[in-house]
Amino acid sequence: MANRRKWGVGSDQYVKRPGSNEATRRERREAEDQDEQLALTGITWAWSGIDLDVIGGTGDVERVRHRFRANLPTIVWDAARLEGNTFTLPEVQTLLDGVTVEGKRLEEQQQVLALNDAYNELDRMVGAGEFTLSKETSDRLHALVARYEAIEAGNFRGEGSVTGGGSVRLSTGGVVDGRPHGEGGELLRTAYQDLLDYLRGIDDPRQRALVYAAATTRHQLYFDGNKRTAKLMASGELMKHGFDAISVPYSRLHEQNRALDRMFETDDATAYMRLLADCAR
Repeated sequence: MANRRKWGVGSDQYVKRPGSNEATRRERREAEDQDEQLALTGITWAWSGIDLDVIGGTGDVERVRHRFRANLPTIVWDAARLEGNTFTLPEVQTLLDGVTVEGKRLEEQQQVLALNDAYNELDRMVGAGEFTLSKETSDRLHALVARYEAIEAGNFRGEGSVTGGGSVRLSTGGVVDGRPHGEGGELLRTAYQDLLDYLRGIDDPRQRALVYAAATTRHQLYFDGNKRTAKLMASGELMKHGFDAISVPYSRLHEQNRALDRMFETDDATAYMRLLADCAR
């Protein structure tokens, strides 16, 4: 039977080593910061291990949106390939031009079209000034990107008639639990609000985007499509402030899997956030 790791580590389980020298005080502050991070976001991270300056952007929202639209077929293709979709880039371009690709499964075609619809809606929302880090926006984008795959798309786990879910299979074969959803999804909504409250205390939109993407992926808010929705939301926060969207290339699948394994096994999202930052340019 796979080893199933239960959610969360209480702050009382962290051991702080006594001492008065500067190194020990720094370790104590870092441990206290991580206690707060874990309690309010469900993950921990170290900004010292993440280079925010690699995130591209001009500060001009319209120029960022133009680059985003110009690269949209590649962004959609990479996102689909990360999910195991076998469409090639030329086939994605053909499908987005309105021509059906022969020899491909309907499920794969639907996934590509759903990604395209979600990314186009994201671009529209940013351009119209409607994008916000909110449950309403997340549910709207999830309802598009996962409409053919997720149970009760557009709703957190537990909010509809179906309960359970949230387990994640690691690339190593193990299984880790997401956050319990609670009655009617109450625990997930509370955790989500705690995250938004925490993010309001962060001034840098790049930091907000990275924390949001990692935390919501770790929570497993939806039955499926969590990584895709989290990247859409993080990309919206970046684009809204003149930074480039996140697009993890298929060539970095193994790197993403390793970083996700670490996050789900230890709650340490530093490696995953570092990857996302490097893929926003």
